[in-house]
Amino acid sequence: MRYRRLTPDWDFQMGHGQADYLRDSPDTVLQAVMTRLKLFAGEWFNDTADGTPWRTQVLGRYTKAKYDAAIRRRIRGTSGVTGISSYNSSYEEESRRLLIEATIDTVYGQARLREAL
Repeated sequence: MRYRRLTPDWDFQMGHGQADYLRDSPDTVLQAVMTRLKLFAGEWFNDTADGTPWRTQVLGRYTKAKYDAAIRRRIRGTSGVTGISSYNSSYEEESRRLLIEATIDTVYGQARLREAL
């Protein structure tokens, strides 16, 4: 599995040759998971059925039961993911961000996801 590294601003990293790529590691799968989570359903012109259902199952009040299931489904559906060892989410009202923490089992070992979306 090979992915082009992303900068902290989510731009492609370029100019470093082969160091610009992640290869066959838990971080490679983790970047794939994050890319899939950040894709809104219907956003990609080539496959409008793909994406995280942010507008229909995640955003809004009283959606915790729906959004946890939707996020876990997106994580499990990522190439290289074999399972989820632990998962927790919490909504921070003041910053209006959803914090997701998970330990993901991959074909290359475990990866730790901690992201505010």
